[in-house]
Amino acid sequence: MNLPDGLLDGHWIVLSWVLFVGLALFAAWRAPWRVLADSTRLHAFLATIVALLLLWHLQAGVKPGLSLHLLGAGVFTLCFGWALAFIGLCLVLLGVGLNGFAGWQTFALNALLMAGVGVAVSEVLHRLVDRLLPRHIFIYVFGKGFFASALAVIAVGTAACALLALAGVYDGDYLTSEYLPYFLLLGFSEAWLSGMVATLFAVYRPELLADFDDAQFLGKK
Repeated sequence: MNLPDGLLDGHWIVLSWVLFVGLALFAAWRAPWRVLADSTRLHAFLATIVALLLLWHLQAGVKPGLSLHLLGAGVFTLCFGWALAFIGLCLVLLGVGLNGFAGWQTFALNALLMAGVGVAVSEVLHRLVDRLLPRHIFIYVFGKGFFASALAVIAVGTAACALLALAGVYDGDYLTSEYLPYFLLLGFSEAWLSGMVATLFAVYRPELLADFDDAQFLGKK
């Protein structure tokens, strides 16, 4: 999912930077920074960045731009909301770039794909779960923890394939047959990892989840 420099034409790079700057400013404006005033939440935010930084280095791929790694957008959004999750994932990508695992020209493009698409899909699915399904702890864990995280990864893979095909970097048939199917497997792995984290937090540290209500889900007062 990390697109290297030189893979896409310059107009894609310029457009991505324009969109990224606008989205980053909007996220910074809407981010609930007061949440990080709590040292526990701040440490959890930083620990999530470090953990994802390690996970993003564990990637596999055979061609430039066709890499695979776990994302973590679902858990990040679940814990801190979409704005802080987007900013946090951008910081993860910054760390990956400093270690030479991602290009700097394509930083904005990678941020829009992995942080932008991943967080946006996670946020939309979380809201749909709240609106359409009963408020039950198992629905919370499976809907927001498992399935939303899996679908977020698949959405990022679909968006990356669409971009590479539209830009003429790779043939669309090749992408749909040799790259996109692996996101289904990656989504399964993401779902289990995110689901386990959501379960542990819901049971033992519900204060680390942005929208978890003890009174509704656990009967606490």
